[in-house]
Amino acid sequence: MIAKVLRTVFNSVQTLTSSRMNLVSTAEATLQLAALQERCILVDSYDKSIGDATKKECHIVNPDGQVLLHRAFSVFLFNDKGELLLQKRSANKVTFPNHYTNTCCSHPLFEISGETEEHDAIGIRRAARRRLNYELGIPLSQISISDFVYLTRIHYFAAESEWGEHEIDYVLFIQKDNLKLDPNPDEISELCWISQSEINNFVKNLNAPLTPWFKLILEHKLPEWWNNLHSLKKLQDHNTIQRFV
Repeated sequence: MIAKVLRTVFNSVQTLTSSRMNLVSTAEATLQLAALQERCILVDSYDKSIGDATKKECHIVNPDGQVLLHRAFSVFLFNDKGELLLQKRSANKVTFPNHYTNTCCSHPLFEISGETEEHDAIGIRRAARRRLNYELGIPLSQISISDFVYLTRIHYFAAESEWGEHEIDYVLFIQKDNLKLDPNPDEISELCWISQSEINNFVKNLNAPLTPWFKLILEHKLPEWWNNLHSLKKLQDHNTIQRFV
């Protein structure tokens, strides 16, 4: 069984471009390549579930320039001072490595019990809690499902060479202080807390790009949400999908 898993992982190396693989050794990329076998939830443009596909299949740019539309989430974690936790994605990431982005971005998984549940975005919030633990090392005991405020969904598309994103992205806010952070180096190379007054200068002086979803949210919605951090419920919109495509 172990040999079969290893063959799957190392065979996947051949599907990555040589330029991308020059960034990381095979050993360092093993976890990222294995994760390409996880199964994402495919959706139509109205966020109706229509099946599942591997993470690899959901992020390959097809010959016609399209990427399978799938469900995702973006978490924005604030401390009690109203500062936002940003991360820089590691060089190991298959899509958008070395890009700055919001606190945590990932997918609910088809194969994990409860993450396909749609009512009140409960499956998404379960997935977000799982990924905050995996990526940032936040103990599960410090975060509950009810801590997340589900704001809205955005639909966006972005591609870089043979890899891309095409997602219905659920935006989740959470504000908590004194969380234990122990970032996973396979996922994250840097973490930083940024205040609202500093965010524009911070972005202007970065030595690396922003992920396309974070850039869109920052430009179109984040200032309003940030201004209303303590009264987010009035801004919740569960009926509309914001279209950035």
